[in-house]
Amino acid sequence: MKKGDWTVLTNHGTVLVYIAKHPQAAAQRIAQEAGLSIRAVQNIIIDLEKTGYVTRQKEGRRNHYTVHPEQPIRHRLQGDYPVGNILRAIGYVPRKTNSRAVKD
Repeated sequence: MKKGDWTVLTNHGTVLVYIAKHPQAAAQRIAQEAGLSIRAVQNIIIDLEKTGYVTRQKEGRRNHYTVHPEQPIRHRLQGDYPVGNILRAIGYVPRKTNSRAVKD
């Protein structure tokens, strides 16, 4: 992308979308795909965790991210809508949780 070009989604939105589609991606891969520095991606992931959009779980040496699409969009004009609406519009399909039936 050339300097001065812009996109509809912020860097935070871009990283969130990538994590939603690739929950086991490393920060380096996310940075490459998003066109950001690794440090910027690490800071964005921290922000997304602090605000409840993602949770991070260690799996060996890797991270696995869980996106929380029910979180409201963080702008006063769009706060009535969950971020999942945007994610689904650009191809995110929420993963179903493995729920086990309780036997009596």
